[in-house]
Amino acid sequence: MGQQAAIIAASLLNQNLTVFINLFVFFLTQMKYKLKHILLIFFATTLGLSSCITEDSFDNDPYGNFDQLWQIIDEKYCYLDYKGIDWDAMGRKYRSRLSADMSKENLFEVMDSLLYQLKDGHVNLSASFNQTRFDFWGDSPRNFTEAIIENSNYLGNDYRRAAGMKYKILSDNIGYIYYESFSYGVGDGNLDEVLSYLAVCDGLIIDVRQNGGGNLTNSTKIAARFTNEKVHTGYIQHKTGTGHNDFSEPYAVYVEPSSRIKWQKPAVVLSNRHSYSATNDFINSMRYMPNTIIMGDTSGGGSGMPFSSELPNGWSVRFSASPHLDRDKQHTEFGITPDIKVDMTLEDQLNGYDTIIEAAREYLRSEKI
Repeated sequence: MGQQAAIIAASLLNQNLTVFINLFVFFLTQMKYKLKHILLIFFATTLGLSSCITEDSFDNDPYGNFDQLWQIIDEKYCYLDYKGIDWDAMGRKYRSRLSADMSKENLFEVMDSLLYQLKDGHVNLSASFNQTRFDFWGDSPRNFTEAIIENSNYLGNDYRRAAGMKYKILSDNIGYIYYESFSYGVGDGNLDEVLSYLAVCDGLIIDVRQNGGGNLTNSTKIAARFTNEKVHTGYIQHKTGTGHNDFSEPYAVYVEPSSRIKWQKPAVVLSNRHSYSATNDFINSMRYMPNTIIMGDTSGGGSGMPFSSELPNGWSVRFSASPHLDRDKQHTEFGITPDIKVDMTLEDQLNGYDTIIEAAREYLRSEKI
């Protein structure tokens, strides 16, 4: 393991000495963990270290700030070739809109337009007065109405709540969990209590629609409750140079089964276009779990682990730097197609029903053990 760690650490040295030092110290203090766990924690915490990333020196004027932003994406962003983006052409196009005396607001707008071409919800430019954003769900149907899942047909007023999970046993003895954000910490004790309470159910629905992501550790911890064996769920890579395709070899990622209470019956994960980032990772993991299917709409994507850097004027830029692949080595940046595609119907919504939940209940009743 030590040799593998050293190789990975050395490959990062040419990009960032500070990150290398932090990573090396981290390896020394975390040798009791398996390498894959160290890698996942490193990539998940890189955002916290990324303020240390240093860049070439650029002037603090509209041209200098724009040029540094362009270079950061050119050298560090991980999807330029995958998305077929001619970054040189984009740079020329939007740099022509600059002027030496333009306002900070106008400069921000030009940079926003440049970054929008990446079509990536993990890419943001942040100033004291504004932050760029990308509508990654596009014109897709919402496929979710919070008021409906909170009515008496589903959660009602008598649901339980633990670690951000709202859960209840529905009238047909199907368990239902709504988890609205992977930013909510999940402890082993929480999962033991939730799964013990729902153990009498014939099947389980895990609803992660509208879940915009959060902590990858929570994603893995929950997924580990749905398998009795080690499951290969995908690969990760990191940049090894400034070229658009300078990546390490894909490193396999696995979910190890938890030693605590596990779910052994059929399960359905509900997805929509707002299921993003860590939620996309969770959906990817869960589709490989036994007795589990994905239902609803294609997830929102967002599979690139974000790093961040600072421009001369103090604005920060966040960008996808480390791609995650599924176990067929395919990108999930644009989302994961469900096993069963279901859209909400207007008729059901008017009658207070969620078409996707109802389809999941019907499926689980048919799969009753």
